[in-house]
Amino acid sequence: MEPPSRVTAFGAFFRRYARSWYHAVAAAAMTALGTLTVVDDRFAVLALLAYAVPPLALYGRQSVGADAPADTDAADAATESEPSPPPDPAWTAVPTDETLTDAAVVGDRAYAVGAAGTLLCDEGGEWDVAVADGPDAESAALRGVAATADGVWFSGDSGVVGRYDPESGRHVSHSAPDGDTTNVAAVAAAGEASDETVLLADGAGRLRRGRYRDGDLAWDDPVTPASGSSLSGVVLPTAAVGYACDTNQTVVRTDDGGRTFDRVGVDAGGTLTDVAAESERCLVCDDAGVVHRYDGGRWTPERVDDGALRAVAVAGDHALACGPSGTVFERGHRDGWTRLATPASGDLRSVAVGDARAVAVGENGAVVEWPRDGR
Repeated sequence: MEPPSRVTAFGAFFRRYARSWYHAVAAAAMTALGTLTVVDDRFAVLALLAYAVPPLALYGRQSVGADAPADTDAADAATESEPSPPPDPAWTAVPTDETLTDAAVVGDRAYAVGAAGTLLCDEGGEWDVAVADGPDAESAALRGVAATADGVWFSGDSGVVGRYDPESGRHVSHSAPDGDTTNVAAVAAAGEASDETVLLADGAGRLRRGRYRDGDLAWDDPVTPASGSSLSGVVLPTAAVGYACDTNQTVVRTDDGGRTFDRVGVDAGGTLTDVAAESERCLVCDDAGVVHRYDGGRWTPERVDDGALRAVAVAGDHALACGPSGTVFERGHRDGWTRLATPASGDLRSVAVGDARAVAVGENGAVVEWPRDGR
């Protein structure tokens, strides 16, 4: 396949640029300078430059070196001496403008859920609506999504729970487990095909374990493993190991797939907002701008920002956190946390990271993503 022409590539770039805050600022500058033409006609030239220069400069920056001959020896030496910098996050067009509340990445697939009951999926390079109005066609707000290699679980208000099959494109409702319509704040899932474990975290501080076997789902009675305050996050990095956190500085761990839990504690100065984990490593973030890392024996706090953090994610050596006003922070091959420039201006509600890609979602249907290329 031939590479796209420069015109085609610039067209795709400009469509993303037109939805970014860069465009909004350039348009405002053009308007302001345009009003000054009543004073001097030469302001018209400045107005046009204010609008035209930013996209050309941004496009030129991302394209520089595309056609230049490579200095192979120098490139190899640079690769061996230090990792390449992360690609810039970019807008992705999605077919909704509702606030997106959670995201999940598994393999090269990505999923997001929204406050109007929408489940979005990107299974082949383009975002589509997989479920338009919730698992029960009642448009209840969705709060959580979790993906395994074979299924996608999503949940939300009034006890709604659903499972989406990416192969068939069908979904099944498992709402109101055992008649319980308590709002579900978060969901976690892990396991192989036809053998999945599901954990639901609700606003009453309870966790409910589900066992999905060959199409049948059986629920255990809910338990209150933490302080009894609302649970703000739950994660299952494996079918056996999982973590949950609540809004009262409590973190719990399970080693048996959610049958029992032990408190592992944390001394946080703010309210815990989310949890992410990989087997023996756990991260929780709080509304005071701190991420707390747990290595199985102790907690280490790391100041990320002065503002609140809404979500955290981890995969391999890389961790991400997000918050208000389009903020995304990365911790990876560089020491400490680094702020990434994103085109989002509204609050980001969730972030997810996998081996191939990372995704952040938030207000007004915002989806910001970037390839990780195995970094």
